[in-house]
Amino acid sequence: MNKKQQTSVVITPAAKDSALSKAQQTFNRLIKQIEQRRAKLREWEAITPGIQDKIVDELVPLTKKLDAMLSRFVHALDRAHSQKGLTKTERGLLSAIIAEIAGNLAEKLDDAALKAIYNRHADSDLDSDTAVELHMMKQAMEDIFGVEMPEDVTSAEDVSERIREKIEQQQKEWEAAEELRRSKRKKTAKQTAAEEKARAAQEQTNLSLREVYRKLASSLHPDRETDMVERERKTALMQRVNQAYEKKDLLKLLELQLELEHIDQAVINNLGESRLQHYNKILKEQVGELDQELMHVQERFCDQFNLPLFSVRTPKEAERSLAEEIARLKRFLRLVEADTLLCNDIKKVKANVRRWHQEITPPDFDDMLADIRF
Repeated sequence: MNKKQQTSVVITPAAKDSALSKAQQTFNRLIKQIEQRRAKLREWEAITPGIQDKIVDELVPLTKKLDAMLSRFVHALDRAHSQKGLTKTERGLLSAIIAEIAGNLAEKLDDAALKAIYNRHADSDLDSDTAVELHMMKQAMEDIFGVEMPEDVTSAEDVSERIREKIEQQQKEWEAAEELRRSKRKKTAKQTAAEEKARAAQEQTNLSLREVYRKLASSLHPDRETDMVERERKTALMQRVNQAYEKKDLLKLLELQLELEHIDQAVINNLGESRLQHYNKILKEQVGELDQELMHVQERFCDQFNLPLFSVRTPKEAERSLAEEIARLKRFLRLVEADTLLCNDIKKVKANVRRWHQEITPPDFDDMLADIRF
């Protein structure tokens, strides 16, 4: 038996013309699903260092360069605003453009000069405007979710985080209340019997997993080994066994049994129907846990790049999204550089001021609320 055959957990028909039972088919299907999800997690793990490097080496410097270029653009627009040749309407449009860009940048960069430019063109005070916007957002969230926002909530991100915490708390409270109601509700004989049957099935399932673990642990326990080389080998193997058992990773335990030749293909092929039912229950739980793990990986990536939740589902999509974001920022940087040069000629400012105003429209409050992701 070669190595690949030893570590491949799958039930094969006893003969070419024989069919697998329903439980055997389910076993094979669940094994395949676990292997597919493991492969996806390995892909995510493999691309993570490259993505992190690209973020540090390309995305972050590019973002800083773009912020610096936008700052130059604001100062150029501010200078153009004071020049002769603009109509009152054009100066108003220019002020709106300057206020929009300067307001966002001043907060992000904590730039006093940009804040002063905003205050002048918005005919207002940035700190006061930001406080008013945040108050409106907090008030809306309090009205919608019934969440009181404390004084230390000072940004939209803080508001979003508080809402997430409140939703999670409400969910836990609801689940606890439901559990309490169920516990107080008098159960019928049929319900009691069903719960007892489920408990017994779970105990058998746990016993099946524990049995595989004990067989491996019994043969691998390093304390029983006098040879130091063999003891180190068994220690490493025992660590793998313990990790698999802690995660209730039945497939990994079976793979280890095959790898160590504690069982062979004949044993896998002849698993009894009762044993298969218990194994299938464990494997189904593994599939669910792997799905949850994949979901968290995707969620973290989308959150990092402010993408719609779960819009990126595969590592290739993640790499493509990052590459597209870098390309988009580069294009935008080139446009801002070109527009900054236009500001040196008042005729070109007049020719482009309406285009700039259309491209940079201030979001209303509903837009800001839509940007908060839960």
